[in-house]
Amino acid sequence: MARRILIAAGVAGLVIVAGAIGWLWVAHADRSVPGLYHSNGRLELTRIDVAVKYPGRVGALDAQEGDMVARGQVLAREDDDEARAQLAAAMARQGQAEAATGRAQAELAARTQAALLAGDELAHARTMRREMLVSDMEVTQRQTAFDVAERARDGAAQAVQEAGRAVDAAAAMVTQARVVVEDMVIHTPVAGRIEYRVVEAGSVLPAGGRLYSLLDPVDPYLTVFFPARVARQLRVGDEARIVFDDLETGPVAARISYVSPEAQFTPKYVETATEREQLVYRVRLRVERAAQKALGGVLKAGMTGEGYVRTEATAPWPASPAGAHRAVP
Repeated sequence: MARRILIAAGVAGLVIVAGAIGWLWVAHADRSVPGLYHSNGRLELTRIDVAVKYPGRVGALDAQEGDMVARGQVLAREDDDEARAQLAAAMARQGQAEAATGRAQAELAARTQAALLAGDELAHARTMRREMLVSDMEVTQRQTAFDVAERARDGAAQAVQEAGRAVDAAAAMVTQARVVVEDMVIHTPVAGRIEYRVVEAGSVLPAGGRLYSLLDPVDPYLTVFFPARVARQLRVGDEARIVFDDLETGPVAARISYVSPEAQFTPKYVETATEREQLVYRVRLRVERAAQKALGGVLKAGMTGEGYVRTEATAPWPASPAGAHRAVP
């Protein structure tokens, strides 16, 4: 009796196993669509480091983690006392250079007038010499005086040019100092969300020291990985679809924005161990702007999902999250 029960149980077990294998085979067959490939990944947003341009002490931080900020919004201020002092000094040097230019121009005017007078006296002396009213010595003296006056005029003109260049240099220093003062106020390069704050007020940073990590919410993308046989058939700009695990909105329109030229091992966050052992190519699927707008800002960094690509233009896309692997026309 016990033997019959064991035999019956064994037969039932075989039936169950066979049924399970058959179901898995059928499910896999339903999911298999020629020319359609998928890979899981996580949604990422373009991360922008907001940093100081010049070394200094952070005076104030005006944004908190999680804040939405507009393009051009003030995020932080560095202490600018030293920068303002340098600006004042540069402006003083500019004033000195402009005053020196005025003096040089006045000197040029005087030297020019003296050269004109010396030229008139030389011409008069030559006329008088032709009439035998003055000696050759007088003409020679007038010629010498005229030559000296011309050289003085030319020197004054050169001094004016040098003074003008000094004014330009001083003006450039003022502009540079003013830019430094303005750059002590750090603005948002793009609209986005503050991911995290790196420092606090009072911190002293070197040039390029980071203040915030900013996420650009209008540029989400899913990074997935495909073997060479698939990746080599993909082109930047090709259509793609993303089915997010936590959304019931259906496949989200996307496009291939990047295909890596170099193979790598699949990252550890890919769930299947077998897949992690393969050499694959990184592919980036960027969510279409229209699709993102239609979702109303629900996409968040870290969301998981399946990215779908096609190697055949006629291959149907998945229909919905529930039937993501069951392609329909």
